[in-house]
Amino acid sequence: MDRTVNRTNLPLSRERLWDSLMELARIGALPNGGNDRQALTDRDAEGRALFQRWGEAAGLTLTVDRVGTMVFHRPGRDPGRKPVAVGSHLDTQPTGGKFDGPLGVLAGLEIMRALHEAGIETEAPLLLINWCNEEGARFAPPMSGSGVAMGIVPEADILATRDLAGHAFGDELRRIGWQGTADPAALREIGAYFELHIEQGKRLEEAGLTVGVVDRALAQIWYEITVLGEEAHAGSPMAGRRDAMMAAAALIASLEGIAEAAVGAGGERGRATVGVLRAEPASRNITPGRVWFSLDTRHGDTAQLEAMGARIRARADALAAERGVTVQVAEFWRAPPTPFDPVLVDRVQAAAEARGHAWTRMPTAIYHDAVYCARAVPAALVFCPCHGGISHNEAESITPAWAGAGLEVLADAVLATAGLAGPRTGPE
Repeated sequence: MDRTVNRTNLPLSRERLWDSLMELARIGALPNGGNDRQALTDRDAEGRALFQRWGEAAGLTLTVDRVGTMVFHRPGRDPGRKPVAVGSHLDTQPTGGKFDGPLGVLAGLEIMRALHEAGIETEAPLLLINWCNEEGARFAPPMSGSGVAMGIVPEADILATRDLAGHAFGDELRRIGWQGTADPAALREIGAYFELHIEQGKRLEEAGLTVGVVDRALAQIWYEITVLGEEAHAGSPMAGRRDAMMAAAALIASLEGIAEAAVGAGGERGRATVGVLRAEPASRNITPGRVWFSLDTRHGDTAQLEAMGARIRARADALAAERGVTVQVAEFWRAPPTPFDPVLVDRVQAAAEARGHAWTRMPTAIYHDAVYCARAVPAALVFCPCHGGISHNEAESITPAWAGAGLEVLADAVLATAGLAGPRTGPE
């Protein structure tokens, strides 16, 4: 595969990309400037409908697969070539920002709009994808659409997944009117996949860089931890209590040190995050008899990640013995370290260089649909900076210039891969 990238003259509009991001952000807008468009909610359906109108106005043809992933198709001059895809996701966290996900989808849309308006045909067909339930905020685990499409997660398991209120994924998908009939596995025939995403970290901003050329993804293991103790009155003496919350708190407090002590090559350290915690019976004057919490661990070194898990289990066992409780540590989900396609990574780098954008090669500690794609098809991931590394937060912020630079690099790499055939000779 040729790594050559030429700066395209495609009339990309940075302004239109930004305006589209702001218009989409009105759907599920929150008081502090963020968005709540969780997967398979009415707001998600409204965002999908807007995206559908935009895509069809750009001459694209939409299909939707059985797990709700939206795929726009643009034919190429050579239908025998595997399609080149670009995409990300439109769903958000409950208090998410405007850019995590939508930037990659709408940058892909801007490429399609520019091609449509210029009447330019590519050699290979193009796809524009809105993957279903990337965030996993309402239905865990995340990246449902890409996981099923790439053969990583069984379709039946995803459709049967339930949210905390007991609603089934498949039922909610049908309720909002977005379950299609296309086979998700058809997307394993992609010839190349590209995704633009905000970094969700400070490295690019602090270094004064504009583009992150992502060459690999860190490994992850998620756990679900249950602490079982004994309920007691809050007025009872502290001595002798079997308080599940105090045991859970001690375990949680140890996680930061366990992550910091997991040092890999180049001084890279682990990550450990408790994102959800529930106590029962949830009464102000009763010591909890049961505490459940989620734990997300990450590292670039698989051996260090496994060692973190072993230390967490050892600490759990010690606390159980000390406090007379039971601590159950169950693995919920894992993902291996994943390299991106070296040819496509080089192509993204060449595109950044051709545009004169300051760039660096870097890993992603955060999983994206591109990472699942990379396990089955050639894939590449492009980062743009975000202020303060803040994401999954209403304060998430980027500049139009950063978004525009990411758009340009994305477009040049996509078109270098798909090939430009020249002006269309037939009707749009």
